[in-house]
Amino acid sequence: MSDIVAAPAVLPDWALGKINLASPRLGAAAIRCTDDFFAPMARMLQDAPAVFKPDVYDDNGKWMDGWESIRRRNAGHDWCIVRLGGPGRIAGVDFDTSHFTGNYPRAASLWACTGATPPEEDAGWTEIVPATQLSGNAHTFAEATVDGAWTFLRLNIFPDGGMARLRVYGDPLPDWEAAGTGVIELSALRNGGRVLGWNDAHYGDVWALLSEGRPVNMGDGWETRRRREPGHDWLILALGAPGIIERVELDTGHYRGNYPDRAGLQAAEVRFGTDDSIITQSMFWPTLLEPQKMHPAQIHEFGPDSLNAIGTVTHLKLNIFPDGGIGRLRIWGRRA
Repeated sequence: MSDIVAAPAVLPDWALGKINLASPRLGAAAIRCTDDFFAPMARMLQDAPAVFKPDVYDDNGKWMDGWESIRRRNAGHDWCIVRLGGPGRIAGVDFDTSHFTGNYPRAASLWACTGATPPEEDAGWTEIVPATQLSGNAHTFAEATVDGAWTFLRLNIFPDGGMARLRVYGDPLPDWEAAGTGVIELSALRNGGRVLGWNDAHYGDVWALLSEGRPVNMGDGWETRRRREPGHDWLILALGAPGIIERVELDTGHYRGNYPDRAGLQAAEVRFGTDDSIITQSMFWPTLLEPQKMHPAQIHEFGPDSLNAIGTVTHLKLNIFPDGGIGRLRIWGRRA
């Protein structure tokens, strides 16, 4: 039997436009837990949706895509500590029990703390999501009740069981003073870069576009369907801070037979309006980078000589002609 992929979640309003701060793409990692006998804690943070492999077993039992502890035979409950990729403000969480039906926890809560080193069990934790009742094979969304700049989380499950994915939606809080006044990657997720909209994203993951490192495969980037009508595809992003752009990098990664023929950028300083209204505004933004010829599986770099001097920008529109895939987009500049 083929693998069964979990259905995508419908995000609540408070999660829209937020970043998954517990994503390994930001450097987040599960660093300690009470037990992960049936399924390792690292799987719980994977960016891809959880899958179910009907006929797959390992030495400890049924293979499950997530974190799953042994059946508890004493008092207490299980927990897992997660290090975020950097300080972040948390809006809420998705306790995802996809494919866990008779082995999901009955409830879960989330604690948080701030510090540079992994906290001990008796650290000064703050409960930011109270104990929340869960269901099997479901997404349970819960808003954070306490604000703060958090670096570590502790997921508590009651009393034991499996969690397919932990998604922590919020905003990164970059340390701009430490970054200094030099050229920095203003588009990076860790620096607050956000994807706001696109006309098509049939393949891959749009958020991968602003992630660390080079693409790992053809699913690790933004890829559109084959265009069968006139026009071109586009994607809009917001920088982590206003800036003067000095360098652009477009990486076609693993796209060899499906890279765009050309790609260019429009940009503007947007002071007013909502994320939804930006799509209409973007049609009239000035050109930062004229459409450039793309090549398969290659990093394309464009410096000051290729970029139009349009001043401070906060938002950009990536246009690809006519369609295809881009693995990474990096926008470097100086904060305005």
